[in-house]
Amino acid sequence: MYPVTRSGPRIGLRELTMEDVDAVLAVYGSPEATEHLSFEPRTRDQVAQIVARSIASATEEPRTEYALAAIERDTGRLVGFGRIAMDPHQQRAATFGFALRPDAWGVGYGLETVRLLLGLGFDDLGLHRVWGARSPLNEASAKTMTAAGMVEEGTIREHILKAGKWRDSVVHAMLDREWRPTTPE
Repeated sequence: MYPVTRSGPRIGLRELTMEDVDAVLAVYGSPEATEHLSFEPRTRDQVAQIVARSIASATEEPRTEYALAAIERDTGRLVGFGRIAMDPHQQRAATFGFALRPDAWGVGYGLETVRLLLGLGFDDLGLHRVWGARSPLNEASAKTMTAAGMVEEGTIREHILKAGKWRDSVVHAMLDREWRPTTPE
């Protein structure tokens, strides 16, 4: 499925372009934005490589990864990044993740992005299960996934090695029968 576009009341998802490198860097290069992610802040060159790989993988058959820009619909400004990747260890399942620019936090863009990603997974891709993992300290992400209807399933102990220390991850998931699309405002 290419190209992917999904729209909510204020946020849209679209395919990444190389013109998005600096905007993605505002997320992936930010110590604040990556504090609870599984990696350290990235350099511009690293972000350019990530965006280029995402663009290349978008047209592969079968497509196994959907790395998408989250944009403000009114302005077209990239405010975040969302990703769904097919889980090779589970049938009709995918992992997902999302991150926003710090200047876009606290206004509901995360919840809208998560709902759009879940809609992509369940409505468009016909998945049975979508799951994601978060840092145990990331309460904002916990609230966002819970508000989207995802269920906290448990903890993966010492799942992520970051800054030389092992960190647990808390898993949240949704099943297709739990998915309730929201109507656009």
